[in-house]
Amino acid sequence: MSQPSDPRSVPQLLSDLVRELSTLFRKEGQLIRAELSEKATQLQVGAGSALAGAIVLLVALNVLAAALVVAVSHINDMGGGWAALIVGVVLAIIGVVLLKKGASDMSNLTPERSVNQVSQDATMVKEQVR
Repeated sequence: MSQPSDPRSVPQLLSDLVRELSTLFRKEGQLIRAELSEKATQLQVGAGSALAGAIVLLVALNVLAAALVVAVSHINDMGGGWAALIVGVVLAIIGVVLLKKGASDMSNLTPERSVNQVSQDATMVKEQVR
């Protein structure tokens, strides 16, 4: 089976190759910048969630401490102390959830699509040069 001949000369083919590679790497650079920007935004959102969780946990600790003081001072009275204890536990649960969400949002910041695309492009260039 014969391959169709290309009417372009070798210098034209090399020139086209250089131009196409230049365009390819410029587009890859744009993709990497866009993905890194996306990951930076993800990091900011995760850090915000973690900070919010930490603040809520601090408030929960204050409420739990106040609840413990009231509960101990009124051992037979099941009034305001136990209510504050319940509120503190609920705030602590919310804080833990926010901290876990923030940590999860910050766990994967690698620009995976760009890395995969650059690897595929390098393979394609190697095949085309052969």
